[in-house]
Amino acid sequence: MSAKLETILAAACDHAREVILPNVDNWNESKTWPRSASDKAGEDGLTGLYAPEELGGQGLSLAEGIQVYEQLGLGDGAYAFALSMHNICTFAGCGYGTDAFKAKWARDLTSGRKLANFALTEPQSGSDPMQMYTRATINGDGTWTITGSKAWVSLATEADIYFTVVKTSDAPGHKDMAMIAIPADAAGISFGPRYETPSYNFLPMSEMYLDKVVVSEENIILPIGQGLQGSLMAIDIARVSIASGCCGLMQAALDTALSYSKNRKMFGGKNIELDGIQWMLGEVASDLEVSKLLYRKAAEALGTPEGPLMAAHAKRFVPDAAVKAANTCTQVLGGMGLLKPYGLDRLSRLAQMLRIVDGTTEISRVVIGRALQKRAASLPDLPVPTGYGESEPLDTTVAAE
Repeated sequence: MSAKLETILAAACDHAREVILPNVDNWNESKTWPRSASDKAGEDGLTGLYAPEELGGQGLSLAEGIQVYEQLGLGDGAYAFALSMHNICTFAGCGYGTDAFKAKWARDLTSGRKLANFALTEPQSGSDPMQMYTRATINGDGTWTITGSKAWVSLATEADIYFTVVKTSDAPGHKDMAMIAIPADAAGISFGPRYETPSYNFLPMSEMYLDKVVVSEENIILPIGQGLQGSLMAIDIARVSIASGCCGLMQAALDTALSYSKNRKMFGGKNIELDGIQWMLGEVASDLEVSKLLYRKAAEALGTPEGPLMAAHAKRFVPDAAVKAANTCTQVLGGMGLLKPYGLDRLSRLAQMLRIVDGTTEISRVVIGRALQKRAASLPDLPVPTGYGESEPLDTTVAAE
């Protein structure tokens, strides 16, 4: 680990313990995004992780920067998720945006003075981005007019710019997709009612409506033909980032259970001395170590041919492990684990949220399953028994493809 990364991870850990944890319950009660906290994250160097230093960023690789969310997850997984999406957009804007866009936006984004978020999903499509109805028409002066809607937009009404994926024709497929950054103050942009969520009310989420929104061509992040490919890369980064944040969540749950059980007296001793409690928490500890290794390996694979599959493995395993860890640690506290001051109810709900966002764990299973089909096709055939009267084995060529 470089000295620079060590310093940034320490800053993220301090941010979780000093800024997030003491205030997250109040944030949820007030249903308000803590702009002062994200401003502090910017001051701590946590809002331009992958952006080049010459634009005010930290210049970290994806494999390095993604470790930050493990530390932020010690405080709150939804907060870590929001900052991870901001960092992905900042990475895209600073890496692929036009010179004019970078001159206007880059340093505000890397410093956290302005926040960005990503808009891909539509109300009718969920995890199927091919079903997209948001349209961008290119005007004679080079501007784009955009009409449509997006769903599950994080930092809705709070972000200053939204990196939005659009189609530029009615032709089926993805070859006409592009990504354009839409400023929040553009005429014609509006938001629906906030989604009511169980334990991350401070993170505003809603639908976003675009009614003939006109945006300059300098805001094109990915040109026509590259929108879907770039979006899938962003989703892979997000999935690994979520796995990282889940590790922080698991550590927080485990530490809560350890802090409680070391002093809880039952059956003539302390709870932590009981074999049953040790076995339960030992399993959580093992899952946590495996999860750390898996997300870090997946982060290293991003941008390579193995990246999407490794991201799917991380998104499939780690959030499931986090749900299990939060529930197990709640069980260790017994009835006290249900009480709000201990925070385990919040962690359980956050873990469930992180299983779903940026592709459910079931979607990850589909990605993994398709990879297994391809591997199966490359392996030598083994004899397969045939049934009575069956002349030959079932032809599975189509299924394998």
